[in-house]
Amino acid sequence: MRVFVTGATGFVGSAVVRELLANGHKVLGLARSDASAERLAATGAEVHRGSLEDLDALRAGASASDGVIHTGFIHDFSNYGASVAIDLSAVKALTETLAGSDRPLVISSVMSHGPSEDDVPDPSAHPELNRLPAEVTTLASAARGVRASAVRLPQVHGEGDHAFVPTLIDIARAKGVSAYPGDGTNRWAAVHRDDAAVLFRLALENAPAGSVLHAVDDEGIPVREIAEVIGRRLDIPVTSVPVAEAGTHFGWLGHFVSSDLVGTSTLTRERLGWTPTRIGLLADLDHDYYFNEAP
Repeated sequence: MRVFVTGATGFVGSAVVRELLANGHKVLGLARSDASAERLAATGAEVHRGSLEDLDALRAGASASDGVIHTGFIHDFSNYGASVAIDLSAVKALTETLAGSDRPLVISSVMSHGPSEDDVPDPSAHPELNRLPAEVTTLASAARGVRASAVRLPQVHGEGDHAFVPTLIDIARAKGVSAYPGDGTNRWAAVHRDDAAVLFRLALENAPAGSVLHAVDDEGIPVREIAEVIGRRLDIPVTSVPVAEAGTHFGWLGHFVSSDLVGTSTLTRERLGWTPTRIGLLADLDHDYYFNEAP
């Protein structure tokens, strides 16, 4: 297939591009800047200039392709409501463009709806702060002739990670302690980005319309164990902070580091034959690339 990929130079999207190209697909990747366009072209993908806010560019990319993988998202937690609104507008443009075509649309979603693929999200719950409406909109397009599916992502790790775990490391380095909330028994599900990329490809190729898929390898790692690896690698104390003070200690990450974000992928593995092969989060976190400070 010729596949239009948004977020094509991002942490997950770039792995998806590599996975698609390695398996005989052609990629038309969305690039906002000259630097992104150069990186994308170097992979052998075709460049499509535009951004998530440029709905005409999204429509044109989808129209020119046999399928779409939407991994793009603006990770601005200082204005998360705006990022969610942009994502929803982008998803609406993609579903409208693909309606009646029976072409695949695979979007990235988040692990906040319950541990199983069959757990139904509530799109009315804090719509300004979560991405549920985009998932609901995507899955509803299956009734309009789109082979739509959603891949729910837990913590995604690997070299080049710049999300939650690196933020925990930065906080620990700045404060001189590696902390966890309460007793630290709340858990995070996780997956290596290369394993996630394989699932996006399998969904593109084979997922039935309306599928919800979970890219989960580690089903639930206690946050305390993550803090312990960080403390050992930074040679700093590991300590508990009261859950009520998590926001003060961890800033915007306080809510997430205090949440129990578990997940399973039993149904996904059965339905698509997806089998993760990469290392788990704790083993990955022991690599130097998580702790080497930027020059």
